[in-house]
Amino acid sequence: MRLLEPFTLTNLALPNRAVMASLTRRRAGPGHLATPLMGEYYAQRAGAGLILSERIEVDPALAGNGQAGAPTAPALFNLAQARAWRAVVAQVHAAGGRIFAQLSHAGRISHPALRGGLAPVAPSARAAAGRIFTPAGEAPLPVPRALTLAEIAGLVEQFAEAAAYARGAGFDGVEIDAAHGLLIDQFLRSGSNLRSDAYGGSARARVRFLLEVTEAVADIWGVGRVGVRLSPWSGCHGMRDALPRDTFTHAAAALDQLGVAFLHLVEQPGRRPSALASLRGHFGGAVIAAGGYTRESAEAVLATGLADCVAFGSSFLANPDLPERFRRSAPLNPPDPATFLAGGARGYTDYPSLHS
Repeated sequence: MRLLEPFTLTNLALPNRAVMASLTRRRAGPGHLATPLMGEYYAQRAGAGLILSERIEVDPALAGNGQAGAPTAPALFNLAQARAWRAVVAQVHAAGGRIFAQLSHAGRISHPALRGGLAPVAPSARAAAGRIFTPAGEAPLPVPRALTLAEIAGLVEQFAEAAAYARGAGFDGVEIDAAHGLLIDQFLRSGSNLRSDAYGGSARARVRFLLEVTEAVADIWGVGRVGVRLSPWSGCHGMRDALPRDTFTHAAAALDQLGVAFLHLVEQPGRRPSALASLRGHFGGAVIAAGGYTRESAEAVLATGLADCVAFGSSFLANPDLPERFRRSAPLNPPDPATFLAGGARGYTDYPSLHS
């Protein structure tokens, strides 16, 4: 089975090509600290060829979000958070696994109540579609404040600082989250980036922020331990682009020139042309495909050569020993969506393995 064959990701040996996708679980503790329960969760899934952590926020404004006592999203903008992640990474390594930190900034997908009263920021003052949960309940996503040039440079530095903390925490590398309507994706798309300066207008200009972040992170890690996640056709949070193929082929080609280790491409099932087919010819590094894959469809896409590895989300969530289940053609545990963001061990670390 090709999915279970080893693969070398630049200079990191993976025992198989089944990647654990980044999954939002919101089990972090006060101060956005990773917890021992999170360490247990990731260590249970150490049989993945590579684990991509849940989205880790780089935004220091979250320090005053008023939700310090609630289960929430983890972050990596201070030493205490790095120490907490170090314990998680140590558990993964002790179990024989490999884990990359996924670094992310929400941008306009936020609310003043989650940022110590500060307005969300974005490339332009255009609200995203949808609603968001706050301490006071569900609220519409607000109109963000457009970033100044000086603030954009500061955001690049935030990603670099988080990358340095990730390195200190012992992660094996980092993935830059430029997908699903979050800040970097907001810069990439013409529907959310209305700027007329060096960061807006043409595809080349809209890709600039992504490249600056990637270069800053690679200065700390080396390009061989840096990957980027893109979701070219996603309409998440009302995202759109006038010419998505042009935008994302430009991004893929520019990242190829930088020499990053991989592109993690989130597909829209049934969408044609696929992101893989559109972008593979513009990027010579490894490609990780994601988007509702089964064992059979993963084998099929690997056989085409369009992808080198395949990321699994809810399948890994519910099956800590997913590669072994693939190997044995064993049935899979069904995921329980009611517990995805519920907090606690239920629906998190209590899914049985074959040896339970």
